[in-house]
Amino acid sequence: MGLVARCLSELRFQSFLLLSSTRVYCRANATHEDTALPTVPADPSDLYNLTKLAGEALCLANRRPDIRVARLSNVYGANVPAETFLGQVLREGHHNGEVVFRQSAASAKDYVSLSAVVRLLPTIAAAGRQRIYNVAAGDNTSHATIADRLTELAGWGTSFDTDAPTLRHLPIDTTRLDAEFGPTSSNLSADLPALLATAQEHQCSQSMRHMAA
Repeated sequence: MGLVARCLSELRFQSFLLLSSTRVYCRANATHEDTALPTVPADPSDLYNLTKLAGEALCLANRRPDIRVARLSNVYGANVPAETFLGQVLREGHHNGEVVFRQSAASAKDYVSLSAVVRLLPTIAAAGRQRIYNVAAGDNTSHATIADRLTELAGWGTSFDTDAPTLRHLPIDTTRLDAEFGPTSSNLSADLPALLATAQEHQCSQSMRHMAA
């Protein structure tokens, strides 16, 4: 938040785009950009959301129309980071030939492709007519769908922990984004073959490093 404040007050710019997160909707009853966003400061899991919302507030308090906010969904692409849910799943599958999900099969999230994000962010920053945009697929993909696709594509065994919690987020409203820039056309299920291929290449290159020394 301090860095955002310094940038807004000290830098000269033609456009400023803050990258926020659709996680700010986790306690909301809708996901439109103008939805009221409740938080519980005493809940440690809300700390991330509060920092994002504080940054957004700094931006939106400034009346300059060229200061905007993009709320990103769960981004996936080549070499997806191991710290993310999808990255952990792919790493575990490649290492073990099977994946154990710690959340229920009914759990579901919105996933947006990195290629869509890279295409949209410069356009939003330069020409967006609104102050806030959800950058998301607009449809959730369930853990069950991911598990089935991994078995189909890679032959991995998949299972779910007994009494695993269900984390099912509301679908992200992309009406504003779609009307102005067109749909992101993100489809995690369809893109999983490419993700598996790049993850396998990364695994191989890591294991071969000692041979190049």
